[in-house]
Amino acid sequence: MHLSIVCRILGVLLMLFSILANLPSMLVSLIYDDGEIPSFATSLLITFVTGFVLWFLTLRARKELRTRDGFLIVTLFWTVLGVFGSLPFFFSLELPLSITDAVFESISGLSTTGATVIVGLDTLPQSILFYRQQLQWLGGMGIVALAVAVLPMLGIGGMSLYRAESPGPVKNDNLVPRLAETAKALWYIYLALTLVCALCFWAAGMSLFDAICHSFTTVAIGGFSTHDASLGYFDSALINMIATVFMFLAGINFALHFTAWRTRSIYQYLGDPELKFYTAMLVVLSGVTIGVLFLTDTYDLFDAIVHGTFQSVSIATTTGFTTDDFSVWPSVLPYMLIYASIIGACAGSTGGGMKVIRILLILKQGLREVQRLIHPSAVIQVKLGNTLVPDKVIESVWGFFAMYVMVFLALLLAMLATGMDVVTAFSAVGAAINNLGPGLEGVAKNYSLVSDTGKWILCFAMLLGRLEIFTLLVLFLPMFWRR
Repeated sequence: MHLSIVCRILGVLLMLFSILANLPSMLVSLIYDDGEIPSFATSLLITFVTGFVLWFLTLRARKELRTRDGFLIVTLFWTVLGVFGSLPFFFSLELPLSITDAVFESISGLSTTGATVIVGLDTLPQSILFYRQQLQWLGGMGIVALAVAVLPMLGIGGMSLYRAESPGPVKNDNLVPRLAETAKALWYIYLALTLVCALCFWAAGMSLFDAICHSFTTVAIGGFSTHDASLGYFDSALINMIATVFMFLAGINFALHFTAWRTRSIYQYLGDPELKFYTAMLVVLSGVTIGVLFLTDTYDLFDAIVHGTFQSVSIATTTGFTTDDFSVWPSVLPYMLIYASIIGACAGSTGGGMKVIRILLILKQGLREVQRLIHPSAVIQVKLGNTLVPDKVIESVWGFFAMYVMVFLALLLAMLATGMDVVTAFSAVGAAINNLGPGLEGVAKNYSLVSDTGKWILCFAMLLGRLEIFTLLVLFLPMFWRR
């Protein structure tokens, strides 16, 4: 373990974040003259100075970054960033949040969860609203992925960071060999999607400010909005459909986007088994939702199609935008949508959940076990398309699933111990660990009524979800700290 290297990189990342997160918000505050410049200036100064001190004290450290160092850096960065990212909320005179609420809002933003404790978004200063949206945009692809493109210039290898940030079966074999080039290419795609999304929202009737802010959280699959009513504020079927398209695109593996862009061919999409399963899942989910909404006279046919499709894609991809209170929808729809968020989006996307590829592999492995009951001596292989999946990958997926279930149950019991009812606790934990945002019952609209203890538990759950459980839990093993 090279703690000097860890502190040095953490310092660089904090300095980078202090500028990227606060300067744009200061510019917005200047444009709208909302009086929040001191809040962001103070936050920038504290964050930058802290990062500079960490960097300066370890300036001479020149050791190679190891895998364990990468895990520690990624976990520390998201944790520390959640604290420093809360400073503008805490210092704002227009938004008197406690330390607990400020940290909760910050971690929710950076982890692209979208759970909020703030009530009265429509009356907040524009710079604070912009800052919330920007937090999700920075967290969407991962601030670490951005830093990976910078680290090689500092003489520090970035592969260990990339592996720690992206655990699990992520298809990155087709990316360019050099990690810095890969990170830059992925960010170019991310920026392009954001720009096109903003232009579409603007053309559909949003103000330029709202269009930019919502493009941030749509492509990041975050779900924060500048209005309490979320996208329902605009009451526009066109805006809902635009959001649906970009949520779907952002839920696709960005490595697949890159490969399709590099080869100038859509056939990369057509042949991907994870994308096929992801698309089929959303089509079936939307179809069932539309059918129930129409047959129960909740909406007419047109509105059932618009709201049903939008809400299904929003919840299943773990974005968390809403056009209506889905928690009061009839029959099993609210629970079905929450369960869909457990599956989540594709691996390598900005979405949360367990990831589609893991669920697909679990289903294939389950089918193989059934087939073995019929033919005990047969050699049956698990494949993704034409690619054979090694048993080692299957084992890791089952290990992840088992750990996910045990952690979920432990967090659920912890929330119940705070006095929360079962439905609210179940949906709150599910919304946090899957980085979804909205839940059911007491957390359907916001998390302002959750106790401080409950909020800290949910902060831990959000970090677990953002780091896909293993990256964070590995730090609690004595083996990790042994030489």
